[in-house]
Amino acid sequence: MNLKENILNIIYPNVCGICGKINEEYICKKCYIKIKDNLKCNIKKYGKEKYFQKHIYMCKYEGIIRKKIIDYKFNNQAYLYKMFAHIILQNKKICVRLKMYDIIIPVPIHKKREKQRGYNQSYLIAKELQKNIKEITINNNAIVKIKNIKPQSELSKLQREKNVKDAYKVKNIEKIIGKKILILDDIYTTGSTVRECSKKLIEAGCKTVDILTIAKD
Repeated sequence: MNLKENILNIIYPNVCGICGKINEEYICKKCYIKIKDNLKCNIKKYGKEKYFQKHIYMCKYEGIIRKKIIDYKFNNQAYLYKMFAHIILQNKKICVRLKMYDIIIPVPIHKKREKQRGYNQSYLIAKELQKNIKEITINNNAIVKIKNIKPQSELSKLQREKNVKDAYKVKNIEKIIGKKILILDDIYTTGSTVRECSKKLIEAGCKTVDILTIAKD
């Protein structure tokens, strides 16, 4: 830890993402026990029609986790990325799997949305994972969002599919050709977003695509 980080930790000490009490691990033992039974390495396999082969996720989109994801995305609580990353890092099975991919790609958000929010929630989690697992490689520029579409959370399943169509574009194609890709997002609801991203990556020439999310609705 460098001097700047030490000073920031004194001014803004780490807190548990659930109860808000000062805690070094971003989630205290008491709160971790509350959600531990719901946390495991869930893997759902899909056929080629989805464009991605596997979806790896930690828990169902409900209870405390649901509330915290909403706070993280919409209530300006960016610091929660450390708690979500910590939850992933506590699962050895997922950590081993992360090293199997050539590239991890956080789902991009449009530059206007990122300016409004102040951060890309998936990218913050990805960077924290990389900080703790040196073997993984993150590419935040392989695919970009070229349309500032309506928030998916406000739409029905059918509307979501239409909403994301051609909203993403692959850049630097030479960096993803023949690669095994893991797309990282916070939540999987209908899968419209990650399916569209996967489609663009497969069409651009990557070998395989899998998905990792904190929660699944």
